[in-house]
Amino acid sequence: MHRLFITFSLVAFLSGMFAGLTDQKHQTVYDFSLVDINGKTVPLSTYKGKVLLIVNLASQSTYRDQISALNDLQNTYSAQGLVVIGIPSSDFGAKELTDTSAVRQYYSDKLHVDFPLFAPAKTQGVEAIPLYTFLCDPKSGVPGGQLHWSFTKFIVDREGQPLARYEVSQDPQDPAFQLVVESALTGKLKKQSKADKIETPDEGKK
Repeated sequence: MHRLFITFSLVAFLSGMFAGLTDQKHQTVYDFSLVDINGKTVPLSTYKGKVLLIVNLASQSTYRDQISALNDLQNTYSAQGLVVIGIPSSDFGAKELTDTSAVRQYYSDKLHVDFPLFAPAKTQGVEAIPLYTFLCDPKSGVPGGQLHWSFTKFIVDREGQPLARYEVSQDPQDPAFQLVVESALTGKLKKQSKADKIETPDEGKK
């Protein structure tokens, strides 16, 4: 009887352990939080049920016009469930303001962005915030590896799972990209796989 009890206990322990591993394997963006531009911690679970477009911004970059294009996407598709998540970062070429108050003023007063804006953060390397470690891990996110440049766009489905990744060369105002967003909003966008070509931009031209 004692042996039987030990056997059942061992089975229960192993079942719990494997369940925990399964939970980790199915991690979503909802398990992460970001600090917004006003210093408030915002759980990404706040956006459950929405399609997220997560972008590392750089307001001083030659590609800064994409910020206005992202804002247009937010205004066009917000009623259908799109939320653009803007994360300023000076990781690439130091093309972002480093002072949080200056960032807030620039995006709010000059660019008049309507999408959620978060505090400047590290998005690559060992200092990357946990969200980007998750997004750039091909085991949990989508192909592409570490970020190559600013304005990398991650599309996340309504369940918090990364679906697709597009590089700086993909202009948000391109009608083809808008069709991708619409496909994500209607649940028709298939998750990118290793077989899909992920373009790596020529960093020397940025």
